[in-house]
Amino acid sequence: MVQSIADKRDVEFALHEQFEAEKLSQYEQFSEFNAKTVDLIISEARNLAVKELLPTRRAGDEKGCSLENGEVKVPEDFHRGYNLYREGEWIAMAEDPEWGGQGMPLLVAQAASDYLIGANYALNIFVGLTQGAARLIENFGTEEQKKMFLQKMYSGQWAGTMLLTEPEAGSDVGALTTTAVKNSDGTYSLSGSKIFISGGDQDITENIIHPVLARIEGAPPGTEGISLFIVPKIWVNQDGTTGEPNDIICTGLEDKMGLHGSPTCQLSLGSKGECRGLLLGEENKGMREMFLMMNEARLLVGMQGFGCATSAYLEALNYAKERRQGRHIQKARDKSAPQVPIIQHPDVRRMLMLMKSYVEGMRSLLYYMGLCNDKVGIASDEQEKEKYQGLIELLTPIAKGYVTDKSFDVCSMAVQVFGGYGYIKDYPVEQLVRDSRITMIYEGTNGIQAMDLVGRKLGQRKGQNLMELIQEVQSTIDRARQSESLQGIAQKLENTVYKLGDVAKKLGERLGAGELETGFSHAYPFMDAFGDLVLGWMLLWRAAVASEQMAKGSSKKHQAFYTGQIKSAEFFCHTVLPQTMGKLEETENFAPAAVDIPEAGFGG
Repeated sequence: MVQSIADKRDVEFALHEQFEAEKLSQYEQFSEFNAKTVDLIISEARNLAVKELLPTRRAGDEKGCSLENGEVKVPEDFHRGYNLYREGEWIAMAEDPEWGGQGMPLLVAQAASDYLIGANYALNIFVGLTQGAARLIENFGTEEQKKMFLQKMYSGQWAGTMLLTEPEAGSDVGALTTTAVKNSDGTYSLSGSKIFISGGDQDITENIIHPVLARIEGAPPGTEGISLFIVPKIWVNQDGTTGEPNDIICTGLEDKMGLHGSPTCQLSLGSKGECRGLLLGEENKGMREMFLMMNEARLLVGMQGFGCATSAYLEALNYAKERRQGRHIQKARDKSAPQVPIIQHPDVRRMLMLMKSYVEGMRSLLYYMGLCNDKVGIASDEQEKEKYQGLIELLTPIAKGYVTDKSFDVCSMAVQVFGGYGYIKDYPVEQLVRDSRITMIYEGTNGIQAMDLVGRKLGQRKGQNLMELIQEVQSTIDRARQSESLQGIAQKLENTVYKLGDVAKKLGERLGAGELETGFSHAYPFMDAFGDLVLGWMLLWRAAVASEQMAKGSSKKHQAFYTGQIKSAEFFCHTVLPQTMGKLEETENFAPAAVDIPEAGFGG
């Protein structure tokens, strides 16, 4: 069975024509990443993904993970795939070369990850977690800790995880009960239990480095008293050599709906009183430090959901071109008319267009997040740096919350395109819809992303982040208006911008007046509307680029692709943005029914 992951032409369009990746090579830190080098990187990532990683996706789902004599076994096929990640040095693409990273622009790394995550999301989790854990050590660790851990983590010799969640402290991290007691040698003894730990144990790497949130004895309650610790599965000596196994064991694996190839573990720390860790950063600053990893992890989760969506769309598209069912609607009464591919049926085309516009818009948004990160690093002055960091902060809830919502929708629509065949395991879309569902939950549920957007991000820098985003959108609208054929949809997007800005102001005023319950009950539809606006922006940007290329007389072989870009923007602006206006009206109405209803009124 031929399986799909990402549209090569669309990846190239976003990377080179929309975001002009080669311009980053003008800056010293990215000087080696010219267009030729970038194309080579992306080509190699695609080869690895298609030839080696994609064939392991289904095997991982079918075989799953097991816990045998206290040791977690992952699917055998994953060992070779992970080793190929290591050999190709794909694990730390955008990280600092001083510690073994490749130092490439995050924009380019996002494009490579488009293929790598899409090919086998479950396997890539080991890579993503290791990147995040190592970045914590790179940012907050001592020089000694960096020397002990970073090279081996960025090379993939050792893996990393994130230990936050406990049985009674899920989203409410401040309620955690894991404790830490300082020892005479400067280490800490930890005791507690953690659950839902992705990659918490496995047999792929020699060691696993766990960043662990715990409370030092006597620390303040809540998040203010949480500290962060480095807790290796196998103890690491000061010279970087490994010692004895640490007192951290896997006590169970979760039997999950999807992501069967990724072990989700229950971990016990210090059951024998011998779990040791090193303080990472400052005492009682653990949550502040962990947020660095969590924000980056939220972008990764957006990529994970998207990886499922882009694959599901292409699977559905290919199936729709091949599957013959029914007569053309214009010949429905002609019994002699031949069956046609289902892509010729209007409702199937509607679903494919919606999937196409979401996938293309989400790809651009996720790449744009990478570009903003790169611009923070190369910014020539503090004001420019603040601008792009502000855009990252504002768009992170969208890149995680909105993108994973719509990615799941795309996967679900793919099943619908397949019909009954989509619901059975003969085809990959049923796995994709199962695998994608968790992305709406972990690294902060999407409800939390909506509250973060409304309660924190809109008001940052006194609303300056939102104003600068609106300026960026307006710039694209002005650019699109240079093309006569795009003026209508540019106006629709502009109307949405005005409405969203007005509703955001009113929402902020109501929250500021203390109407928190009602305000936050409308945070989710507001996030959904905000995401629609951002995707409309990305699609109009694409359409403007495509229109300009067509005006230049681009080669005939690209005409259909560019036309497709314009049609995606037209479809989205004419069919989705009218619904967006309704979501904004819903928020503006500020209906209190959801919070006013007595609990008994829910029934049950």
